[in-house]
Amino acid sequence: MDLFKKCEDYTTVKETKKLGIYPYFHALESKQDIVVSMEGRREIMMGSNNYLGLTGDPRIIEAGVEAMTEFGSGVSGSRFLNGTLTTHVTLEKELAEFLNKEDCVTFSTGFQTNLGIISAIAGRNDLIFCDRENHASIYDGCRLSFAKMVRYKHDDMEDLECLLSKADSDKGKLIVTDGVFSMSGDICNLPKIVELAKKYDARVMVDDAHGFGVIGPLGKGTPEYFGLEDEVDIIMGTFSKSLASLGGYMVASQEVCDYVKHKSRPFIFAAAITPANAATALKALRILKAEPERPKELLEIAAYVRKGLKSRGLNILEHSIVPIIPIYTYTMLRTLVACKELFNRGVYVNPVIPPAAPEGECLIRTSYTSTHTKELMDEAMDIIADVLNNLPESDEEVMAYINRNE
Repeated sequence: MDLFKKCEDYTTVKETKKLGIYPYFHALESKQDIVVSMEGRREIMMGSNNYLGLTGDPRIIEAGVEAMTEFGSGVSGSRFLNGTLTTHVTLEKELAEFLNKEDCVTFSTGFQTNLGIISAIAGRNDLIFCDRENHASIYDGCRLSFAKMVRYKHDDMEDLECLLSKADSDKGKLIVTDGVFSMSGDICNLPKIVELAKKYDARVMVDDAHGFGVIGPLGKGTPEYFGLEDEVDIIMGTFSKSLASLGGYMVASQEVCDYVKHKSRPFIFAAAITPANAATALKALRILKAEPERPKELLEIAAYVRKGLKSRGLNILEHSIVPIIPIYTYTMLRTLVACKELFNRGVYVNPVIPPAAPEGECLIRTSYTSTHTKELMDEAMDIIADVLNNLPESDEEVMAYINRNE
């Protein structure tokens, strides 16, 4: 059989493009902001992870320009060899201090961070207990580690305890969970996870990519939100969200960080974060520390939108406080048509369809920025309500709707 047969059989892209509802790879013509220019259109941005609104901040841009002037465009090697800059060292030191851990290791991307941590820490004789809705990078890190992955039902602490109670006491055990789940906006039950970890002699790792800069009194993330910073063994995060850059980090004890630095293949064999990325992440971290009101403003605008969407008759998940608000659209066809209509009317959102969501539970993921204004959100919410409340329910009716509007 031809290796590329699977590529020929994959027709979803062609089919959705033919219908005019292909939702991906829209090209930006401006900086990430609350309003952007995209393919000649004004779009209210409700699909970005720019939580603190810093990606276009002049101070961030200046830091990146200065770093490129001083260090050049890249490092031409891994951190392990010639690729360590003084900026990397300073960034790691300040992140460790901010998150109350002994040390920090940075990686070139967030995805690579989970690969690098988990594959180094866990091995063939270990068990990893993984929430079923954890990020794909966690799953791939588990696979790369060759440890046995034991999945527990999403946020189900009874299921987690049942699985832990059956585990071989001679095996190393790691419980890994998203702090804030990227699709639903759920916040993990960290107090119970920590309790179970102590009871069954396991270690705890939190992927706080969507929690850092978002929750906690100072925006330190999920462990701070629950007052459990000292009880979480490894905290992972990314620079591409609240810290307005690209890359990722782990904070942990000195001995764990030293071990990962010398055993993690994704760390050892990858080029280091570019000078500009390191400098902009560092500047964003310093802004967060100096302006702790930003996370508070972020949660306030999220609460305003959550209330506004509900009052307009939309089916949303209401149980969380974070700036991720899913709106249920149920079928893939309805979701893609809704996103296309919203884009045409000037609101950019993200479709969540299989395999990212189960069949019949598709949704539109909206996300918010501390610099969003209530006036802008009212404009966007009115458009969203008008589109979704007038969208047919069944796929058959949606197809007729598409044909009428071609």
